[in-house]
Amino acid sequence: MYLGLDLGTSGVKALLIDDDQKVIGSGHGTLDVSRPHPGWSEQDPAHWIEACEAAIAELKASHPKELAAVKGIGLSGQMHGATLLDQSDKVLRPCILWNDTRSHVEAAALDADPRFRKLTGNIVFPGFTAPKLAWVKEHEARIFAAVAKVLLPKDYLRLWLTGEHISEMSDSAGTSWLDVGKRRWAPELLAATSLDENHMPSLVEGTAKAGGLRGELASKWGVAAGIPVAGGAGDNAASACGMGTVGAGHAFVSLGTSGVLFAANASYLPNPESAVHTFCHALPDTWHQMGVILSATDSLNWLSEITGKSAGDLTGELGDTLKAPTGVSFLPYLSGERTPHNDSAIRGSFTGLAHQSSRAVLTQAVLEGVAFAFRDSLEALKTAGTTLSRVTAIGGGSRSRYWLKAIATALQLPVDIPADGDFGAAFGAARLGLIAATGADPLAVCTAPATDATIEPEARLGGAFADAYQRYRALYPAIRAVTA
Repeated sequence: MYLGLDLGTSGVKALLIDDDQKVIGSGHGTLDVSRPHPGWSEQDPAHWIEACEAAIAELKASHPKELAAVKGIGLSGQMHGATLLDQSDKVLRPCILWNDTRSHVEAAALDADPRFRKLTGNIVFPGFTAPKLAWVKEHEARIFAAVAKVLLPKDYLRLWLTGEHISEMSDSAGTSWLDVGKRRWAPELLAATSLDENHMPSLVEGTAKAGGLRGELASKWGVAAGIPVAGGAGDNAASACGMGTVGAGHAFVSLGTSGVLFAANASYLPNPESAVHTFCHALPDTWHQMGVILSATDSLNWLSEITGKSAGDLTGELGDTLKAPTGVSFLPYLSGERTPHNDSAIRGSFTGLAHQSSRAVLTQAVLEGVAFAFRDSLEALKTAGTTLSRVTAIGGGSRSRYWLKAIATALQLPVDIPADGDFGAAFGAARLGLIAATGADPLAVCTAPATDATIEPEARLGGAFADAYQRYRALYPAIRAVTA
């Protein structure tokens, strides 16, 4: 058996697979996000451990014999979080999360230093880790002075699991401190934020062993002590391992809290001006590009809270047949946007509202707005040298066929729906745990699932969606001056 642990924003998932990669069982632990000020987003790392313990306890209660047979563990997690530790590994402050935008001033200052884009292949986004440390130095100087180690969220879990300060390439690529082409820390970038390599964890590939399970936890869980914990991956790279999106030209669209258009690459293809992320993949000598939108299902969840209707009820009101855009447009910039605007201050909007704009019209506009945000990412990927012929849909929002029809038509690409199964980040993490424990060929393990159905673009609405996309594109510059 092999265990995948995925530390998400809203919870921890523990997934158990066997030698044939069949999912045996899973457990969950829930998490909340603290937002003490506008633009802030934090979590207490102690809650991650509590949620992981809850997930393992649920798994042990349902599958004790199978859990006892675990031979390898893989980790996945939300990226970019700044977990600050002192010399004794005590947490100094709540972790500043990926969707926290407080460090936009510091991010702009670092991005103005040409070394950052040259070495990392990316814009320095406010959500990345380096500007968060610059913010802490400026606003919490006593805490900054006490920092001995900076860990990403999943690597704090690894510290708890193994006692080791270790990270891997895919997650570390999102810090703005990694030389992404050479897959190593960049001392000059660390120095630009008053840090050095001693503040960083050591680095391995995601498929490599990165510590062994501590005896105390092994005894508590009923598993063997010292079993290998794989380097693992950031959540999107782990999902790609779970989806088999590891070869050049393979791509997926993820409809989660945030939205991701992810493409695997066989070489390093940076183009930071497009606001596309270019990161190391979890597999050696592999990279990936992705466009990121900050509020995907979060946009629908926001409308759900406003209307008092569940997300499923809202999409259910639209029926199964894709409708032409109504003229009401929605910009899903509820917490700023990454690709293609790199704008932490922009905010969302409805435009074109009229007396007849019903709840269903607003829902339709939200789904279309997110679809058009993915189209923005597709266009950005093209400018970065990546052309896609189809995508696979994953994430909670992909349960809505209407939404997938809108995305297929907005992208003008077929959207594949995988056969029933769990192919997300926890599954990818379990696969990496299997590889680290057995030495199996990563490409032989990280295969794509069977396709259950394919949603083709709606030819009859291609022109209407193209027109609506042009309206959508015109809105950002029109509202930028009055919303930021």
